[in-house]
Amino acid sequence: MKLYVGNLSFQTTEQDLKQLFAQHGTVTEANLIMERETQRPRGFGFVTMSSAEEGRRAIEALNGKNHDGRDLTVNEAKPMESRGPRR
Repeated sequence: MKLYVGNLSFQTTEQDLKQLFAQHGTVTEANLIMERETQRPRGFGFVTMSSAEEGRRAIEALNGKNHDGRDLTVNEAKPMESRGPRR
């Protein structure tokens, strides 16, 4: 299950994301989204868990949880076509 993770600290690394979510199951992939020009983090990313059950556990445990001084937003990632137009 692919999860959206928002409101991340700009100091959070992909390794930090993997470690945080690994407490709730097997992480198969973790990606931070970066600004194209500056290559600085945009404050959100995606984590893929090995099963839907592990994904649900991670959402339950981490959505709203404070991490690095920020309250995380964690939910199931939506396919690009269902998100609406880009700005």
